Amino acid sequence: MTQTTSAPEHEDGTAPPAARFDAVVEAAVQQGLLGEGGPVAGFIDTAGVRASVAALRDAFAATPGVLHTFAAKACSLIPVLRLLADCGMGCEVASPGELRLALEAGFPASRIVLDSPAKTREEIRLALALGVAVNADSLGELRRIDALRNPSTSSVLGLRVNPQVGGGSIGPMSTATDTSKFGVALRDPGAREAIVAAFRERPWLTRLHAHVGSQGCPLELIAAGVARTYELAEEINTTLGVRQITSLDIGGGLPVNFADETVRPSYADYVAALTAAAPGLFSGRYALVTEFGRSLLAKNGFIGARVEYTKDAGGRRIALTHAGAQTATRTVLMPDAWPLRIGAFGPDGVPKGGPVLAQ
Repeated sequence: MTQTTSAPEHEDGTAPPAARFDAVVEAAVQQGLLGEGGPVAGFIDTAGVRASVAALRDAFAATPGVLHTFAAKACSLIPVLRLLADCGMGCEVASPGELRLALEAGFPASRIVLDSPAKTREEIRLALALGVAVNADSLGELRRIDALRNPSTSSVLGLRVNPQVGGGSIGPMSTATDTSKFGVALRDPGAREAIVAAFRERPWLTRLHAHVGSQGCPLELIAAGVARTYELAEEINTTLGVRQITSLDIGGGLPVNFADETVRPSYADYVAALTAAAPGLFSGRYALVTEFGRSLLAKNGFIGARVEYTKDAGGRRIALTHAGAQTATRTVLMPDAWPLRIGAFGPDGVPKGGPVLAQ
């Protein structure tokens, strides 16, 4: 749950997020949405989500035709997905379930990207039949697509590469290390030549995809991975003597500041880092696709949970709630990397005062 410290109103007269969230908790308790009959509930600031989408679009405003997709794994609730679809977003999915949810939420198939690293034949058949874009995760998957692809499909087909630029501060969350399991390892012996050959053999293969990581990855590292992907696209098109690669899926992964309500880094910061690392990326030669998730929602919601019991252990005060590992899995496993800000409320939903206790 968000912290409850007060702050002055914004210049536009609206209350800051913490104050607005406090008011929502009180209203939810009074309306019976949170309490004995509903011990845990999630809340989304729809205006905040729309503002985040607008900030993303503004950052890329100089480059027309960018397809911004929402990573469904960041929040796979249909009402939230429907809100993002209504905002004009596309959707990035990584499983048959996420694909079904995306379609149910109203995303057109032409604005959905499938990125699972272990796609079954049936998943591929369905995506190709629907016209969903598919990023193959390996050369082996490309061979599977060879056998399943109908020339009449409208799906944009791409290949994910691992630019191998290194990891961030959270090893398990880094997806561009030398041994990352995602994509074709670009710097492995013979890999670059094999990738070029794969495109030469498949004129229908028109997209490159890369995703360096998210939390714990500095913008410079993310930009370096995108730059290597851009350079590879240029090399492939030059080698083939034709502009076969027409789009780049640059992934998502903007880190989130969990310490307070400040948005840092911003999407504008991200674009500035990309511009510095790969100036030609925004020249218009390539259509761009993004896959942001958590960064669009992190400041725009919270979990409310009823405290069912309290107890002490070794001088530590413990509150037992209905929001645990099922809602904060990464925090449970890596609390330093995924911290939570917690607010305490009374039975009437009003923020509690008093001294802070160690937890």
